Amino acid sequence: MDDNERLLARERLQIEEIRALDLEELQVEEVDEDEDEDSSADDERAAPGRGTSGEYTFNTCLASLHTYLGEVEDTHHRMAFLDGGAVLNLPIFYLEGVVLFPDATLPLRVIQSNFVVAIERALTQVDAPYTIGVIRVYRDPYNRSIKFANIGTTAEICQYRRLEDGSLNVVTRGQQRFRLRRRWIDVEGAPCGEIQIIQEDIPSRAPRAAFGDLAPFSNRKSHNFPHTMPSHASLGNSNGSMDVDNNSEANSDEGFESALSLTERRIHQSAIDSCYGSDVMDESTSSDGERSEFQFQGSQSKDSDSTDSLHSCPESLVDLGSSSISEMQSSKQKDLNRCWRNTDFKQIRSVPRAFWPYWVYRMYDSYSLAQRAADMWKQIVGAPIMDGLVKKPDLLSFYIASKIPVSESTRQELLEIDGISYRLRREIELLQTVNLIRCKTCQTVFARRSDMLVMSSEGPLGAYVNPSGCVHEIMTLYKATGLALTGLAVKEYSWFPGYAWTITKCATCETHMGWLFTATKKNLNPKLFWGIRSSQVSDDLH
Repeated sequence: MDDNERLLARERLQIEEIRALDLEELQVEEVDEDEDEDSSADDERAAPGRGTSGEYTFNTCLASLHTYLGEVEDTHHRMAFLDGGAVLNLPIFYLEGVVLFPDATLPLRVIQSNFVVAIERALTQVDAPYTIGVIRVYRDPYNRSIKFANIGTTAEICQYRRLEDGSLNVVTRGQQRFRLRRRWIDVEGAPCGEIQIIQEDIPSRAPRAAFGDLAPFSNRKSHNFPHTMPSHASLGNSNGSMDVDNNSEANSDEGFESALSLTERRIHQSAIDSCYGSDVMDESTSSDGERSEFQFQGSQSKDSDSTDSLHSCPESLVDLGSSSISEMQSSKQKDLNRCWRNTDFKQIRSVPRAFWPYWVYRMYDSYSLAQRAADMWKQIVGAPIMDGLVKKPDLLSFYIASKIPVSESTRQELLEIDGISYRLRREIELLQTVNLIRCKTCQTVFARRSDMLVMSSEGPLGAYVNPSGCVHEIMTLYKATGLALTGLAVKEYSWFPGYAWTITKCATCETHMGWLFTATKKNLNPKLFWGIRSSQVSDDLH
């Protein structure tokens, strides 16, 4: 009887599994044949689509290759980085809705003749070959006039192809930030500009030598402590900082002070001198009895301590016999031994030698901020590639700035921030603040930051170009609400091979928000996802 029940239960389970497989194949066939699109899309949107990366079968490297541009030739040219402060003239591309960061990919579909001339000039120029400048263009929210950003990024032409109609397909990569000094249109109609390369700062770290197990200057003069320098391992254990570059100049007092300006160095030194002076004054004005409790320097110190302690005693005690004096000395020695055993030498030796406490410096430690930002980013996106960027805070700050799900104006703000630590602090603030993703026009909430989906090896946000030459920066989401589809799904010129795209509008204000991408093959997973234009995301960060 039990065997029959187990057999029936097993058969029922197999039947349910077959029904589930049939239902899944039916949904895929409906998507492939463009039949009953609305019902199948609703079913997929109702089901959780993110899951783990192991459930996805789409090759994310395909999206980063921009295969929709067709075959492109590699320029086989890698430009050396320009010196900070260098001034030069470059062809300038003014792009609306796009903020290019260093090390980010930017595809271009160059159709207009003046921009074709700009690309051809960049390929042959001597000062900075294969290099163009990219500037964000936007419209004033009040009078709708065109505005130009002052800070942009140079882009190296990595691949290009000339088509039969004279247009160009180009793939570029961001290199260095620059400040636009002036702009003009040359006689051939090509946009040009005079730029100045921005000098990037060096990643800073808290001065560990100023917070290690070193005794303060005044204490080392009054106590006979070892003068040996602590090892890097002990320093790392004492302050919890990351041991990324032990040979860095910033790990020493000299490296720390050399990074300060002249005014900051004077304030720093005067603060240290004043602290040391007060310590010496306190010690010189202290009583003999207090000195005897802290000085441990051999037999001479002990004799002087005993004599001084007798001088500090009342006169009636002087008449005591030698036995009483011996008892007093023995009692005093016991007190000194007990004081020695109870002294926390680690606390004495860990007194800061810098002007500010350690946590203040840690607030601007680039490596500590990079680790914190990377941890927060992995919690949101789950991208394992962040681990290699923690040791390069400058690249990490640009990476997060180019992928964070905020509006283009906020990312332009991140591009304009000078200083790695300041940029990372601002990004951490945004990661803590940004949760809801809203429509820029009507403020309707259509997704959350946890809905972000990585469909490209470069991250959840990237730039793509359509056949008309318009560049769109889109963030990919596995779930969205409040969006309406317009028209039929199109398979041609898809940014994600194997997916058809459908235009998506905000259901409230009918603003073009992006596209819905649906799988055209049965073995592709996820079955669908959304691509939202970052230029249509609200600036509201609450």
